[in-house]
Amino acid sequence: MANNITIVELAAALGLSKSTVSRAFRDSEDINPKTREKILQKASELGFSPNLYASNLRGNKSHTIAIIIPEFGNKFFSQAIKGIEWVARNNGYHVLIYVTDHSAEKEAEIIRTLMNGRVDGVIMSGSGEGNNHEYLTLLQNHKVPLVFFDRYYEDVDTACITGNDFESSYQATNHLITNGARRIAYLAVNKDVSIGKIRMEGYKKALKEANIPINDQFILDTSNVVDVNYADIKKLIEDHRPDAIFASVERLAMSTIRVAKELQLDIPRDLKLICFSCLDIADMLQPSLSVVKQPAYEMGIAATKKLFDILCGRKPEGVREIVFLNSELIFQKSSSKS
Repeated sequence: MANNITIVELAAALGLSKSTVSRAFRDSEDINPKTREKILQKASELGFSPNLYASNLRGNKSHTIAIIIPEFGNKFFSQAIKGIEWVARNNGYHVLIYVTDHSAEKEAEIIRTLMNGRVDGVIMSGSGEGNNHEYLTLLQNHKVPLVFFDRYYEDVDTACITGNDFESSYQATNHLITNGARRIAYLAVNKDVSIGKIRMEGYKKALKEANIPINDQFILDTSNVVDVNYADIKKLIEDHRPDAIFASVERLAMSTIRVAKELQLDIPRDLKLICFSCLDIADMLQPSLSVVKQPAYEMGIAATKKLFDILCGRKPEGVREIVFLNSELIFQKSSSKS
């Protein structure tokens, strides 16, 4: 249980003034970062929690940021949230997490609920739906800065931290080609969202350079719903007999493995497989799964630092900036030569 320690007692334990300690929790720019870190660490040790509600009334700040993500059931987002929360906590901020379930309507509803001063900023991975995102202007109108991570909207001018998806997809497809694949299928959930579109372009570039015709029958735009994507992948394999599959999201690779088992196809002899994934047990699957591993945790950290740059006035709001972080390609048994 936390101690009922006051800010005066915390300041005395540190040998600092009350105002210095108070500035650390307000994320004030006129305090040394090392001093802030020392204060936050001591506060954690002693179980001190600042009265954010009272200080918010005085400073018109909530000291809270919102994280908006399309889904929970994905290792990528859990790792990104961990990075976001770490930076927020070290800046004296709390986080609220909202899930859109890949719905633009729900995303817009969430944005509207944040217009009551509940949060100072928003870090978001887009739902992927719709072409009109005017509801996001509400944030700008209320001076609530927005930073995207992973998925972003091309019609919204703000900062985004994402992976080098084009280059990673290009290299992953090249790997399949090098290992003998020629009938390579590309699987996506909403191929028109930023990451789906960019990953597909990397896939297409590799095919063109290898003089392999781009066949629309090998490009599957399916659903997040397991039963639906399972049926779609099964039909694709039965109808068109690809010799390799590049899944742009992890769950489609899992459905592919299940379909291959049902159809008695051997991976990688009959069907090579690679996917984007943050799965820690990829090497323990049978066969071990080749993955493009995204820097999810680092992406969360970078996006949150970018948001604090805007909140603290170090960076302007409403300026389009895309920062690419490198993914790691881990080639294992599932995509090797049989």
